[in-house]
Amino acid sequence: MAAQGDLKILSGSANVPLAQAICDHLGCALAPMVREQFSDGEIRIEIGDNVRGKDVFVVQPTCSPVNYNLMELLLILDALKRASAGRVTAVVPYYGYGRQDRKVTPRAPISAKLVADLLQVAGMSRLITMDLHAGQIQGFFDVPVDNLFAAPVLLNHLRDLDEDKIIVSPDAGGVERARAYAKRLGVGLAIVDKRRDAPNQAKAMNLIGDVKGKTAILLDDMIDTAGTICQAAQVLVDNGASKVIACATHPVLSGPAIDRFEESVLDEVVVTNTIPVTGEKARCEKVTVLNVAELLAKAINSVHAETSVSVLFV
Repeated sequence: MAAQGDLKILSGSANVPLAQAICDHLGCALAPMVREQFSDGEIRIEIGDNVRGKDVFVVQPTCSPVNYNLMELLLILDALKRASAGRVTAVVPYYGYGRQDRKVTPRAPISAKLVADLLQVAGMSRLITMDLHAGQIQGFFDVPVDNLFAAPVLLNHLRDLDEDKIIVSPDAGGVERARAYAKRLGVGLAIVDKRRDAPNQAKAMNLIGDVKGKTAILLDDMIDTAGTICQAAQVLVDNGASKVIACATHPVLSGPAIDRFEESVLDEVVVTNTIPVTGEKARCEKVTVLNVAELLAKAINSVHAETSVSVLFV
C-alpha cells in the first residue's frame, strides 16, 4: 500500500508502536515531532516537518493517562491548524470518555460530547475511531466520523477455534454486537443478565441460553477492571461451559484487571492493540493481542485517496 507525497502521519505518545505499524502498511515514515514536558507538567509540542496544505493524520488513542493523552492530542491538532495543514484527521482508535455519553444522574456532564467539541475546536477536520462505546456518539460531531469495527480481525481469530462455539453478551446492552458476531460465525447466542450497582462494580446474575459443553465467547467492546467479564465467565462455567474466552476490542485493563484474569476461570482474553498492552499486562499468559494496524491503514489510505471506507465495515 503506497502513500502519496502529501500524506503525513504523526503520532502522539499514547501508542507509538501502533502508529509505526500503520506507517509500515502505508509505506511511509512517521513525521518528526517534539513531544516534551516542562518541569511543571505542561506539554510542549512542535511539528518537525512542513505540513502546509498536507493531508495529516494524527494517531493518538485517548487511553490512560487519559487526560494527558487527550491534552497532547488537542495541542497537536492546534499546532497543525496553526501550521496551515490542509486537512487534519484524528485517528483515535480508543475514544476516552466514551462511556459518559448521556446524563444518567442529575447534574452530571456529558463528557463524550465535551471531548467531541474540544477536538473540533482544536482543529480536527475528521475522526477515525474504532468500536465506539455507543454508536450515537458519532452524532456529537459536526465533522465526518468513520467508526471502524475490529470485527474482521477478531472474527479471523475466532474462526480458527475448532470447537463448538457460542457467543455470549455479558449484558443486555451488548446484545446487538454479540448477535452480529454470532451471525457471522454461524453459532448460537446467549446473554448474561447483569445488574450494576455502581461504576466499575457489577454483579452477574442469570444466564439466558444454553452453553453446556460449548466454548463460550464473551464479547464486549472493552475490558476495564474485568469485574463484569470475570463474573460472567463464572456464571458460564457454573452453567456447564467447557471453556470460556473473553473477547474485546479495547484493553483498558485498569486496577485489578490482570489479577482478576489470573484468578478467574477464563481460558483466554483476546484484545486488540488499540491501547498498548505493556508491562504486567503483556506478561499475563491469558492475554492475546491482535493487531488492527492494517485495518486502520486501509481506512487512512481510503480517506486520503477519497475512496469508499464502507468496504471496511462489517
